Amino acid sequence: MTRSSPQRPAWARLAAAAALGSSLAACADRVVTAPTYPVDVRERHPIVLAEGPRTLDVFVNGAAGLDSRQRNDVRAFAEEYRRYGHGPVVAQVPSDTADIIGARRTLEAIRGALAQGGLPGAYLSISPYQPADPRAASPVRLSFQRLQAKVASRCGQWPQDLGVADAAFNLRNDPYWNLGCSVRSNMAAQVADPVDLVRGRTESAPDTIQRTKKIEAIRQGQDPATQYRQEGTKINQAVGN
Repeated sequence: MTRSSPQRPAWARLAAAAALGSSLAACADRVVTAPTYPVDVRERHPIVLAEGPRTLDVFVNGAAGLDSRQRNDVRAFAEEYRRYGHGPVVAQVPSDTADIIGARRTLEAIRGALAQGGLPGAYLSISPYQPADPRAASPVRLSFQRLQAKVASRCGQWPQDLGVADAAFNLRNDPYWNLGCSVRSNMAAQVADPVDLVRGRTESAPDTIQRTKKIEAIRQGQDPATQYRQEGTKINQAVGN
């Protein structure tokens, strides 16, 4: 015969239940209910100012040197350097390609277009580079250093499963990590002067002619507001019924 273990008294069972409940409560206190990253997209994907290369690929156009579009691109590149750039303008010329003569003519045409944009040849530093695929179009790559705006974090990261795998994350309804990263990256790329993201510009001079007209209108008791007139054909009249 086996002897059964003695049954614990009621007070012992209540004490054990209380101890188990307190331990579970302590575990519940340690559960992290807040997100592991900032909720505000400006803190999650901040835009920072940093020095970086500004590049322009000028494709070799054979004996023509530069076509009209590439000539305008190089001129605009020179104007941007004069406004925001510093240091030398580096021209990386492809070597061991099928059209070495065309690359040289393109480089000489680039010199002329840069000079037309206000950059003499003294600003240009030339260095060769080996194309990864000699059969592909290998451009003459221009570059200089300038202050640029960019997103400090990396877009395309998905640390959470947006499906049903993480029920706690779904219940909190927090924004996922990658939300807003591409939008802020596009905004940083479109800013012409990155300093505008840090502070506003100084007030420009007023339009003296317009100010005088408004003052004269007020002195004569007239309405100084600007009246805009729109004259044109309505859309339904232009396209017909």
